[in-house]
Amino acid sequence: MKHWRINDVAWHDFDPARADPGLLPLVKAAAMVERNGEDYARYLDNVFPDDPDFRAAARQWAEEEVQHGEALGRWAMLADPGWDFARAFARYREGYQIPIEAGASVRGSRTGELIARCMVETGTSSYYTALAEATEEPVLAAICRLIAADEYRHFKLFYDHMRRYLARERLSLPRRLRIALGRIGESEDDELAFAYHCGNEPEGTPFEHRRCTALYMGRAIACYRFRHVERGIGMVLKTIGLPPRGRFSDGAARVIWWLLQRRRRSFAAI
Repeated sequence: MKHWRINDVAWHDFDPARADPGLLPLVKAAAMVERNGEDYARYLDNVFPDDPDFRAAARQWAEEEVQHGEALGRWAMLADPGWDFARAFARYREGYQIPIEAGASVRGSRTGELIARCMVETGTSSYYTALAEATEEPVLAAICRLIAADEYRHFKLFYDHMRRYLARERLSLPRRLRIALGRIGESEDDELAFAYHCGNEPEGTPFEHRRCTALYMGRAIACYRFRHVERGIGMVLKTIGLPPRGRFSDGAARVIWWLLQRRRRSFAAI
């Protein structure tokens, strides 16, 4: 059962004067990525055909992801009444698709697939927390807090199943680390960049990965504070089997924070 529904949101509290136009492009892009959760559910269904418990959990997860997209899309249309979410999403779906017919995980193992899913949920939980704190518009803040809570619960879901498969497949720590870092690095692939393009650039504008990545990532990184990075690093370390708190975690968070600020400057230059 869903923990909340779109109609539970106090839409009547929307305040256009407090809607930050700098955050609107991020919300439009996020709406489409979240709305695309059904494709990921079909992919996971193929990767775990003999695990009915996980498949049922993944279908529920996908329903909640779709709801996230619908809520964000509805808010974006309030903030920009001329924007058509359905049309933008159809454009996105036409140009970006994941390999839903794959018969095995693209990560090489089921444990690897679940590690990758944990990385995604770590990133989204941190991101929506940061976005909720960055906006002054009360409805967007409420939606982002709801989504962030869902994403943290989704992290725990995938983490618990990952531990179950790890007991069978016994992936080494270096292998787990490579998978985690590889999935984090994919944050700059076409998924988000193309979502930004479809949500914010006029139809007929050629898609340019470098430009759209810089526009999206530069704005997104600006929402983060050190505490968001610190929390995310703890979740990453927990997933790969390292202590989520301590000197190593503190040092890793500081390094990642420094790299993010450097990356933000490079995006601004682009």
